[in-house]
Amino acid sequence: MDFSEKIVLVTGASRGIGRTIAQSFAARGARIVVHYNSNAGAAQETVDSLDGGPHLIIQADIRDAVAVEEMIATAVREMGRLDILINNAGIYEDHPLAEVSYEKWQESWQLVLGTNLTGPANTTFCAAQQMIKQGGGRIVNISSRGAFRGEPTGPAYGASKAGLNAMSQSLAKYLAPYNIFVGVVAPGFVQTDMAREKLSGPSGDEIRNQSPLGRVARPEEVAYAAVFLASEGSQFMTGAIIDVNGASYLRT
Repeated sequence: MDFSEKIVLVTGASRGIGRTIAQSFAARGARIVVHYNSNAGAAQETVDSLDGGPHLIIQADIRDAVAVEEMIATAVREMGRLDILINNAGIYEDHPLAEVSYEKWQESWQLVLGTNLTGPANTTFCAAQQMIKQGGGRIVNISSRGAFRGEPTGPAYGASKAGLNAMSQSLAKYLAPYNIFVGVVAPGFVQTDMAREKLSGPSGDEIRNQSPLGRVARPEEVAYAAVFLASEGSQFMTGAIIDVNGASYLRT
């Protein structure tokens, strides 16, 4: 899994899983485009933590189609090409049907779908256009076990990740003749800042014990799956969804 001089764009790379994915690729020789939405300081911390380089930071609201197009154009202009896209940026928001207003319900769906599904769809479109010109590339989308087991108080999240899975598999079929391969990583709970409140709260033990390993995933374990799907030799896995949930949810 040598990515020397490969250009990798990681969305939502300012913290958590995205930062660790960026670090994992950089440690294997890649040059990284670190995308962030609002936290410029955290994005700089990610770049400062990366091996090699030079790397690049780009700000964009992933829900803004124009901003996404400009992000890809800037990445290609500054780095010369784009070999790998990791669609990691995502958001979760509770909106239990019996407890929220109709207005809040609509707001949550628009926010979550825009970030988790429409954003990656637009990023994939723009990146794939460049990859077609280059003669190939890799796209890895970060999904969730919530796409399969359901998210009772966050149905927009579950729907967005299920949609991301379906989009990935559709495009795996479409893009294969262009030498572009698409994979999906579907984690369960991961030990990140975003999950810290739940993991340190009253439900923490119950969440950890959903897995027979008695813990949640480490960001490095999710990153390893993403790196694997982007590596040479994994081409025939295009369209695959890799579960990284410690057997907390099993499907056949």
